[in-house]
Amino acid sequence: MCRGAAAPTPKASRVFAVVGRQAVLDSRFSTVVCAPVYSARHGLASQVAVGIDEGLKHESALHCDELVSLPKTRLTAFVGRLSAAKLQALDHALIAALDIDVDALRLGH
Repeated sequence: MCRGAAAPTPKASRVFAVVGRQAVLDSRFSTVVCAPVYSARHGLASQVAVGIDEGLKHESALHCDELVSLPKTRLTAFVGRLSAAKLQALDHALIAALDIDVDALRLGH
């Protein structure tokens, strides 16, 4: 499992993208932060368009406003992976969803 990997939950009703740090994924922590994948897209800055190129059956979106912490054991099947460009889009979507002031970070505030 790695950051940007997508996996369905056991009921196969929802696909989630792993958005947590690789260090946490490789650790003994039992949970990982994930973003749900929905077919609905609203064009929000906190959403990332994904689809067939990422291993999904149809065009969808990662919804970073709905982050959840899931037990690693519930992520049972690898679906696909985000490209470098999509990982960058995910970073921007997380910044938007979490309302991170990037300028303050740059200035060390």
